[in-house]
Amino acid sequence: MESKSERAPASLKTKTLMSALKTKYADKSWNETMQLVRRCMDKTRGDKRVSEPITKCLEKINEALNASSLTGMVSRLEMIAKQRGLGSHLSPTETVCYLTADLFYIEVLLLPGGRVEDVRAAHRGEAPVSSPSLLQLLRMKKFQEFSVKLDDLVSFYNIQGDRDVKAKVYSALRHLETDLFKISHLPRSLRESDLHVDLIMNGRIGNVQPARDGTPTTVEYYISPLDVLMGLSDTGDVGSGRMALVMVGNSDGSHRLQIESLISSPPQVDSLGFPVFQPLTDSCSELLPATFLLKLQPPLPMLSSFIENMGTITDGVMSEKPLQVEPLPQLLIKQRSHISWTDGIQCVVPLPASEYHSYVFPGAEWGRESWKGALIHTVPFCHPGHVPALLNVLRHQSAINVLLESCLSDHSHHMDAGSQFDLRCEVLPESDHCLSVTFSLDDSNHLAVLEVTAEDSHQMSCRLLMPDFVDHKLDDYISRVLMRCMSIPITMRAIRKKVSSQTSRPVPDPELSTAMEITSCEPASVSHEAVQEPRTASSSPGYYLMSVSSPVADNANTDAVANPSPCASLAVYPHWVTSGLPAELL
Repeated sequence: MESKSERAPASLKTKTLMSALKTKYADKSWNETMQLVRRCMDKTRGDKRVSEPITKCLEKINEALNASSLTGMVSRLEMIAKQRGLGSHLSPTETVCYLTADLFYIEVLLLPGGRVEDVRAAHRGEAPVSSPSLLQLLRMKKFQEFSVKLDDLVSFYNIQGDRDVKAKVYSALRHLETDLFKISHLPRSLRESDLHVDLIMNGRIGNVQPARDGTPTTVEYYISPLDVLMGLSDTGDVGSGRMALVMVGNSDGSHRLQIESLISSPPQVDSLGFPVFQPLTDSCSELLPATFLLKLQPPLPMLSSFIENMGTITDGVMSEKPLQVEPLPQLLIKQRSHISWTDGIQCVVPLPASEYHSYVFPGAEWGRESWKGALIHTVPFCHPGHVPALLNVLRHQSAINVLLESCLSDHSHHMDAGSQFDLRCEVLPESDHCLSVTFSLDDSNHLAVLEVTAEDSHQMSCRLLMPDFVDHKLDDYISRVLMRCMSIPITMRAIRKKVSSQTSRPVPDPELSTAMEITSCEPASVSHEAVQEPRTASSSPGYYLMSVSSPVADNANTDAVANPSPCASLAVYPHWVTSGLPAELL
């Protein structure tokens, strides 16, 4: 072994070398130092063991200088390009820095002092278009966020094959987008008075937005009552629903993708109002090693039966059997909370006026195969005609998830074992779109069952089963409450108050007693403006009364809650929406 005396000269030699280097470059400018580091990087490009420390050195220099000069900004852009696997070069005039890939490039127009005049993104065969979002990031010197944006662009074009294959796949994507917009513009009947919500929930392609600023085409396909409330209260516009990015992805096999629009102009439609597509022949399509993708944001927990349905819709392009499945409530908890699922779970759901519900999900019951599923990130498909049917499945699953999430909370650990609950419920699965809630009211020794059936995202039906109590009008009332709030705890609260009032005393017609009276609004008013008022001092802190008036359908559908859906912590209600809510429920 090498002795300490043998190692000492080497250590002393290293210190002497470092001291000499510091002395040599003490009077050098930072620009010269960076040029030296870049030359070292070029010489060691093929040796990662040597080049990685030099790259880190250059990163530290760039961060220290904060791109305060033209050379510093160029160096920072070159470093970002290298990190993301892009090429980079300067224009002959040294006023434009290009970040390049096979199918796109970025132009950064520079000014003296390292300031940025404009940022333009150009896809293959297309003219450069200014990108305000990228420009703002560079002007604010948010280089990490700018780098992430570039990574999104790179992943957008992450396709196997040479440049010609990638160009064909990109062309297919553009023709798909053209057809999706044609479908979205076909005439249809309206179901909701809010045009934006109606477009998302009922539009054949949802709310589709074109690609811009380097981001792909997006489709907003589902929005819950809480999404509407949060969108209106935060920004004055709705935009917080479930989204899907329209992209392309690699495939193990080849699939026939369109290379031109499949819908004629003007479109011909069938008896159901859907467009007539021309067949995928050799003249209008080509076999390519890729598929179209709906990249779900956020990823969606889905039942196995729904996944199989999407596999059927896409003619097997999407695998019909997920490799690993778990109970649906477990998937929802893992996605939204830190609670662990063992043999089931008990969740405590706080409601306004210091009311607490307990919801138990027995593990053995929810472990049945029909209620197991997987977390879906992307949905592959090969034809524009697949998209409307796929969106209907995604909406249906989203509606079921919203109902279950309303019962899930991470607040169980805040409650003592002996805590008293205003309502104890057991949530059990029935069919793959039906569940039941078993409970007992305060003044009854008998159990009651609420059956909830989600036929699709637009139709929910409820049936209350109680000993010696039959009221079909009540079933209709409960169904309307659930549809308006998409919350099981709020619906259970309505049942308690309704049944209690009917078994104890006569009550006025609920159609005549609405939340409009509480907030001193005219019952007949139709408005989409939100008016927020503080609750009384006796109410729980942090809760508000919201008056969001809504259209009155036939038979005065004003006795259903508009939007008391769970918030970001799953089942804590920071706002209380009273549009159409019966006064006795408050």
